[in-house]
Amino acid sequence: MMENKDDTKARVAVFAGSFDPFTIGHDDIVRRSLRLFDRLVIVVARNPEKHYMFTADERVEAISKLYRDEPRVSVVAYGGMIVDIATEVGARFQVRGVRSTIDFEYERVQAEYNDRLGGLETVLLYSKPQFSTISSTAYRTLVYFHKDEEARRMLPRPHAI
Repeated sequence: MMENKDDTKARVAVFAGSFDPFTIGHDDIVRRSLRLFDRLVIVVARNPEKHYMFTADERVEAISKLYRDEPRVSVVAYGGMIVDIATEVGARFQVRGVRSTIDFEYERVQAEYNDRLGGLETVLLYSKPQFSTISSTAYRTLVYFHKDEEARRMLPRPHAI
């Protein structure tokens, strides 16, 4: 594995999403991605037209804490197109998690655009069965209906990382 972020031979990937919040499913994709890539840049979406539960800075801080002991992971907030941030950080790959055929169809179309616009290769990692129903949306719904204990089960445990 390499440590130098400027090494052009490094396999660098981006993993982008709203991560509102970052779930155990996201964590699983990160950990599996680190077996494939030398560096992974987690890109937290910043879209002023969307209403998030947590600010971009809060999301970046929470995710950064999870991976503070993993030098191959960095976390940034970004409000532009994924192909642009990928170019900025020297990534040739994008990692995406897929839970269902619905996710697959969406990601297939996005992969085509990202390849066409910036030569960004998309790598799909299928969700493990135990994470297939976990999503940030489900978390927010559970919190809204005061099912906090069930919602907490969807979040990574800092001490387990």
